Amino acid sequence: MAERFSQRRALWAITKASFRAIFRNISSLIFSVIFPIVFIMIFGSFGQGVPGRNKIAFAPGTDTSSELYDSIISNPLIKVVSYKTSKGKIDTLKMKEDLEKGKLDAKVDLKQYVDSAGQPHFIIHYTSTTASGSSIAALKQTFDNLSFKMERKMAGTKFNHFQIIPNIYEVRPYHNIDFILPGQLGFSVLFSTLFGIAFTFFSLRETLVLKRFYASPVNRINILIGIGASRLFFQLVSIIVLIAFGYFFLDFTLLNGFVTFLELVAMSIYILFILMGVGLIFSSVAKTDTSIPLLINLFSFPQILLSGTFFPIDVFPKWMQPFCEALPLTQFNNAIRKISFEGAHLTDCWKEIGLLGIWAVITYFVAVRVFKWE
Repeated sequence: MAERFSQRRALWAITKASFRAIFRNISSLIFSVIFPIVFIMIFGSFGQGVPGRNKIAFAPGTDTSSELYDSIISNPLIKVVSYKTSKGKIDTLKMKEDLEKGKLDAKVDLKQYVDSAGQPHFIIHYTSTTASGSSIAALKQTFDNLSFKMERKMAGTKFNHFQIIPNIYEVRPYHNIDFILPGQLGFSVLFSTLFGIAFTFFSLRETLVLKRFYASPVNRINILIGIGASRLFFQLVSIIVLIAFGYFFLDFTLLNGFVTFLELVAMSIYILFILMGVGLIFSSVAKTDTSIPLLINLFSFPQILLSGTFFPIDVFPKWMQPFCEALPLTQFNNAIRKISFEGAHLTDCWKEIGLLGIWAVITYFVAVRVFKWE
């Protein structure tokens, strides 16, 4: 009696063979682990604070009628963030929360008075936290330069019109690695998954392996699952290595410990699922293997540059920022940073998960329509 064909054994065989093929490809290891670790060590060694303009908010009651106020809001090194609610009031609780998370560099209160000689005097009282890291020193330097220029303009060499009063209180430190490592997780997942899936399926189709699979008793879905599962497992291993490297050697923050780690892995699986669909699309529409890198780069490089991988997206012009926010890698980076440093959970990342869900639906709708077995 002939042995009954086992779909489970066929799925395992495909998964195992695909996994072995991944580890034989040195470029997979380089893009997934080596390059991200090198970037993490380079950018993570720059110290605390995220590069870009200092983000400040004005305290309730600040003097907005002075020349000093106009100088601050027009300074290219400063970005003013508004916390006004729909009722016109300032949300001081949200402002304090962002200060303690390092999202806001300082709360600034400007005062002006005139002395008995009729000379104006200005007080810059700003509150910041240690979560802002080196941004505190940069902000102080900016205020010093502003006051210096205005002093020269007002009184030549006599410097006594300005008083700068800092108030820095200590909170949980924000290290540069807390910004850089999430971006490198996205970098690793993006390139490795796209190149791996696109080239794998293109090669299998060109060598007629997919056609033979299609004619075999193996379910078509098992073929896709087997190859996809091997890529998923490999990427998860690389993600675990990157997180562990950042945590044990560079003080990467996992606020809720192992729970945070599991949620980072869950978000990584989510973006992996989406990117595997993009890889399937590229493998199907590419006419030659030389066109695959072009397609991948056209999709990937805007995301690497515009999704907050190496620097915040608020350094870009306001008209460009909505486009940046629409990119899937931006949502992944935002969610990872919220989970790791802010202690948010997956349920708090409903916006990011929802936007990625839209990308998933669009991606697999297109993938189903264009995928070819031969």
